[in-house]
Amino acid sequence: MPTATFTSTGAKATTAVKLDKSIFEAEVANHQLLKDAYVAYLSNGRENLAVTKTRGLVSGGGKKPWKQKGTGRARFGSSRVPIWRGGGITFGPTGLENYTKKLNVSAKRTAIRQALSLANEAGQVIVIEAFENKTGKVKATAELLKKVGATRQTLLVVDNKDEKAVLATRNVPGLKLVQARYLNVFDVMNAHHIIFTKAALEMVSDWLAVEAKKEGGAK
Repeated sequence: MPTATFTSTGAKATTAVKLDKSIFEAEVANHQLLKDAYVAYLSNGRENLAVTKTRGLVSGGGKKPWKQKGTGRARFGSSRVPIWRGGGITFGPTGLENYTKKLNVSAKRTAIRQALSLANEAGQVIVIEAFENKTGKVKATAELLKKVGATRQTLLVVDNKDEKAVLATRNVPGLKLVQARYLNVFDVMNAHHIIFTKAALEMVSDWLAVEAKKEGGAK
């Protein structure tokens, strides 16, 4: 699919780029793998912060509330039992739970190709000549996005995420900067526009096309 390219200053380039069909036109039989990769990304980034106290950790309750017999009430040995207000929590989170989900490398890369293919099919993939901002000013970045028509949630994929690039993009609403080798299904699926620099596109093509050829050979 030929795509017009732009420099970071908005000047139109004279060359066009053809996207690799094995990456940007991959078959998506169903969305199960995409869902698995998406959920795995969120699960693996989850912080295990929730912790509750069991009856043995709640303070108080050392004295038996009332004597065992003769009161007509149910017998209790502590006021910190789970069925009492202020008591411990039964089967609550301990902070030791493992929420990570494993997905093999081949499946991850296949999911990324499927996500990129869906984005390309929807006309969301844009290729620019380069993203160079020596001053780190946001104005040039905003002009670039306006020039290429990226007005909503945008993912900018570059080959090298340097300090100037970070400064030029971090205060732009709806824009996320990512290095090509860290491209993932979560970012791709959440973006309405995906902008690749030519160098980043080559890195992604070298990375994912090789895997696609291996899978094709295995079949």
